[in-house]
Amino acid sequence: MEPTQKKRVLSMIQPTGTFTLGNYLGALKNFVRLQDDYECVYALADLHAITVRQEPAAFRKNILEAYALMLAIGIDLKRSVFFIQSQVAEHAQLAWVLNCYTQFGELSRMTQFKDKSQKHADNINAGLFTYPCLMAADILLYQADYVPIGADQKQHLELARNVAERFNGLYSPTFTVPDPIIAEHGARVMSLQDPTKKMSKSDENANSFITVLDDPDTIMRKFKRAVTDSEACVRFAEGKDGVNNLMGIYSSITGRSMEEIEREFDGKGYGDFKPTVAEAVIEELRPIQERYRNLIADKAYLEQCYRENAPKAQAIARRTLSKVMKKIGYLPL
Repeated sequence: MEPTQKKRVLSMIQPTGTFTLGNYLGALKNFVRLQDDYECVYALADLHAITVRQEPAAFRKNILEAYALMLAIGIDLKRSVFFIQSQVAEHAQLAWVLNCYTQFGELSRMTQFKDKSQKHADNINAGLFTYPCLMAADILLYQADYVPIGADQKQHLELARNVAERFNGLYSPTFTVPDPIIAEHGARVMSLQDPTKKMSKSDENANSFITVLDDPDTIMRKFKRAVTDSEACVRFAEGKDGVNNLMGIYSSITGRSMEEIEREFDGKGYGDFKPTVAEAVIEELRPIQERYRNLIADKAYLEQCYRENAPKAQAIARRTLSKVMKKIGYLPL
């Protein structure tokens, strides 16, 4: 009997500074798990990153550090393709084609465009408006069966599905129509200072987020300062956003249910709970940080990795793009 062909998963993340604990628990940790069951294609979305102005030297440094950190977290180049988006020109080429198969009204309804326009009112560029077409190109180039997404990305995946179906309807089946993967194990990690908001490295209050590379003392200090409530009781309940957030982080790392966590801290207050959560995070990140330090010290190895993976990605992308160009009516090279 022939082995069953694995379904393909595609996911990308922007290399704009060190990843947060929220990025890790909400998405990146699951990227590692997905390698067991799927053919995975991962990338750093550096083309998406320039909708916001980047300082060139810092941007270049962020890309390399993000590549090293993804490897440190557990992206396995023997099982997955992991490349840098800007090194595969087919992304930009298919994005232009898909611009012409996406309606202005569809893009104008994207909530992230509205949000980012408010945050960057001095730079509302065309790329900020049309980048969902680039995101659709990212997915459709690789004929991805599944795309891991969070709640804030549902709109974009739905647009990619709509564009794929529109193109397929016009020209015959060309693109795989992707389905979402909602991570069973992922956690929606909130700000430590305002647990009604998602944890973000762009938060002006540095105490509101943990980065994957924060040292143990910093992690402990930030968790001790985390907002909770006056009840001093570790239980998961409505109106206890700060405690719920810390319990979610602890659960995601230890695998314990909320009921088990409540029993563990029965009769104990936040003075015991917060340091315990911090210690769990410190121990989870310790081996990642050690691997990262070794990788970032070996620039030649990192360069070899991304140079070898770009052609692997391009080989897949080029097959899809050639099919698209032929169906539209372009002359072959």
